[in-house]
Amino acid sequence: MTNTQHGKRGGPPAAATERQTMRAVVQDRYGAAPEDVLRIAQTGRPTPGAGEVLVRVHASSVDRGTWHVMAGLPYPIRLAGFGLRRPKYANPGRNLAGTVDAVGDGGTGFTPGDAVFGIGTSTFAEYAVAPTATIAAMPATLTFDQAAAVPVSGLTALQAVRDHGRVRAGQAVLVVGASGGVGTFAVQLAKAFDAEVTGVCSTGKVDLVRSLGADHVIDHTRADFADGRRRYDVILDIGGNARLARLRRALTPRGRLVIVGGETDGRLLGGVDRQLRAMVLSPFTGQHLGTFVASENSADLMTLRELLEADRLTAVVDEVYPLDQAAAAIRHVLDGRARGKVVITVPERRVQGSPLEHHDGNQR
Repeated sequence: MTNTQHGKRGGPPAAATERQTMRAVVQDRYGAAPEDVLRIAQTGRPTPGAGEVLVRVHASSVDRGTWHVMAGLPYPIRLAGFGLRRPKYANPGRNLAGTVDAVGDGGTGFTPGDAVFGIGTSTFAEYAVAPTATIAAMPATLTFDQAAAVPVSGLTALQAVRDHGRVRAGQAVLVVGASGGVGTFAVQLAKAFDAEVTGVCSTGKVDLVRSLGADHVIDHTRADFADGRRRYDVILDIGGNARLARLRRALTPRGRLVIVGGETDGRLLGGVDRQLRAMVLSPFTGQHLGTFVASENSADLMTLRELLEADRLTAVVDEVYPLDQAAAAIRHVLDGRARGKVVITVPERRVQGSPLEHHDGNQR
């Protein structure tokens, strides 16, 4: 691996106080179609605040949450701090892998040139700020593209398997939506905990899920995981929108159901109503039914890094899009074609004046 791929980069870092521009994806309004609301522009480079670093972004990635932040749907996402009437942030990117360019006051633990991965703000850009509490040193064995695929999906999968599913050796674990970003990590992590893992996916993704170590794979177009033939100690429901009663039929009498995802077209709750029903019902049954919001923290990123460097975990990258095709990358995920993660790569600055670029002097 070359120095430009990982570790120290050549040349001095840019001064954080200089007013410089960068290429970035920008969004002025909410909208469900990425092609309608995202564009490339020249914007002001952000400055790291207290406890933050400025990262030269080499790659970012897309997950289902990217669309929710971009669309402002369901509506509670706006109340969660992403902007009530219009987007608060320049773009919906949050995953990043790159090199530290500058360190804000109190940003301990990192120095310019360090290769890092984690979660930042408006990461579909050449530069992005990130709190030191949500980044970690990048795995030495990964490229920037691979590392960018890990943060949001990897953290969600780790916490679903370890903290909420409480997966133990010998348990039977069912992963619904095993071929997606979170699902591919969840299958591998459940195997790392020595569970017997069954993955559920579509026909064209069966081989992928099997290659990740799943002991059994169910093609949901040909078989029903809730047909009564087998019950599972832990079910991680990541994809689809299976009815709660159906999921419970596949769960052992004292099993644990962790609802990680599930989409509907509802603008008010968007599928969250199913998760709320699960939490209300849980105290009245021997089964543990629940959901969670992933914690974004560097300690769990370091756990993922150790697993990745030990070859016990792999980042599955499906497609890589350049920055100016960020809308197409999100569309690829929305269409359900992704096998693992979709990555957005951020090349070195091109000559300004490209017809794709528009000047936008304000950086939100």
